[in-house]
Amino acid sequence: MNKFFLTKIVIITLLLTPSFSGCLSDDSSNNELVIVTYDVNALSDSMISKFENNTGLKVKMIKVDDAGSILSYLIQNKGTDAVDLAIGLDNTYLPTALELELLTEVNVNLDNISHASSSQQMNALSPYEGAFATPFDMGYICLNYDSSIVDGENFTVPTSLWDLAEPEWKGKVAIPSPITSSPGRGFMLATLDYFDWQNNDEDFGRWWTAMRDNDVIITSGWSEAYETHYTGGYGEYTEGYIGDAHITVSYCHSPGVEAWYNGNWTKSTALDLEKTAFFQVEYASAVKGGDSSRAEEFIRYLISPDVNSQMPVENLMYSVLEGVNLPEENGYSFHSIIPTLPSNISNQAIGDNMESWLDDWNEAMTKSA
Repeated sequence: MNKFFLTKIVIITLLLTPSFSGCLSDDSSNNELVIVTYDVNALSDSMISKFENNTGLKVKMIKVDDAGSILSYLIQNKGTDAVDLAIGLDNTYLPTALELELLTEVNVNLDNISHASSSQQMNALSPYEGAFATPFDMGYICLNYDSSIVDGENFTVPTSLWDLAEPEWKGKVAIPSPITSSPGRGFMLATLDYFDWQNNDEDFGRWWTAMRDNDVIITSGWSEAYETHYTGGYGEYTEGYIGDAHITVSYCHSPGVEAWYNGNWTKSTALDLEKTAFFQVEYASAVKGGDSSRAEEFIRYLISPDVNSQMPVENLMYSVLEGVNLPEENGYSFHSIIPTLPSNISNQAIGDNMESWLDDWNEAMTKSA
């Protein structure tokens, strides 16, 4: 199946994304900045109000479900002036947005953006460094497990992805779908690199099929996996909690977030399994057809020290600023890890192969036993 045809399939899938929680007025104000985003915590009322007061611009937010929904919205509105700024595309979705020419360039100084400082060992510009997308937060996607249950006696700590396909883990693993979830997509990419690293590309499909046969729980998004199914996080205090999975896909700093909210206590642990973590960067991008000067002004504000240094507490992700790390208070930093050997898949490879990789994943999950 050729790349063009697969791209059309993904675009059609995105266009079938559930309806958005915002709409545009026909009477847009002359001083209005229209932003499409998902529910980014850092975009608080106070943060938006301060920007409006400082610039005289009025911000209009269009809230959608997730990064995939942002891309879908941009595709649906391509060639219009419906939106000025997109906040929340990550490096698994950005290549498609670039290929479809949905974004426009801005002139933003990136001198203060992290270049793999010794404190956080992350380079916010490594997946993409250009004028079409500016990083505003980052973090490693990886497996998390409930250490109160996965303790070496009740359940063994996995030392290989194949361990999760064993009967011990039957129905106890929750993973967001890579078709509808950016963390799920990042983890799928990591598994590709994991099996390539082991010099057996065919094991990618075999492992996912084995996981399906082992009753892996595939969810539509991160929230359902972490809050509804995972036993190791705050989900047990939320409505609709099921608690049937002792391992899930989240972030390597998610246990730190749990500890930060719980007085330096967490039962969740990030699994430092080589080549199974994926470095995610989220971006702010001016949208083609919109007002790029207003978008540029907000992007500068978003990566300013006053705003971006607060990402760990406001958005529960790493700041992209050089030298800014997670807080030490309440064990946030202590319970967060930087993976020893994360996966390494280039933005170019993601752009060239994402559709076919998703097709391979879907085939592995649906093929006859």
